[in-house]
Amino acid sequence: MTAQPARFATVDTPPGPFTVVVTTAPDGSDVVLASGWTEDVAELLPVVHRALRPTWVERAEHLPVLDAVTAFVDGDVTAIDDVPVRQRSGPFLEDAWEVLRTVPAGEPDTYAAFAARCGRPAAVRAAANACARNATALFVPCHRVLGSDGGLGGFRWGTPVKRWLLDHEAAHAPAAAQPLEV
Repeated sequence: MTAQPARFATVDTPPGPFTVVVTTAPDGSDVVLASGWTEDVAELLPVVHRALRPTWVERAEHLPVLDAVTAFVDGDVTAIDDVPVRQRSGPFLEDAWEVLRTVPAGEPDTYAAFAARCGRPAAVRAAANACARNATALFVPCHRVLGSDGGLGGFRWGTPVKRWLLDHEAAHAPAAAQPLEV
């Protein structure tokens, strides 16, 4: 079997250019290996686990996964929820990345609440590490986890990007769109 290259493409978003690196799943669909707010694919490849890291990447004019990013930017903050991703690490990190996908848009967790959601309430540092090591930003929404004091905490792509994402999701989350009537 001949190895296939990974492909990458970039789309403009309000907080800056967003690039995705995808590979082809056995069913022929695209799976995100890495993503983030950069035009430089070389910034994304080092965060891909060495067992998944492609030997080469080719620029694509467009990737279908970017349609989900555009829909997200246009206000459908759930458009990213089912985008397939592939990451590899130890059991806790892989589980934590799956749990991150359950944090609803517009309802961020603290690192302590995220650790509890992962079933390990004392593992706050490990939960923070899962956010820091997430290679598939936006699709695995590590930006939805805040410091225990409510502060932004860190974000690989910068706190201005994290602030934009949180504000955007708060304005467009399904719960935010329907005010409570008393």
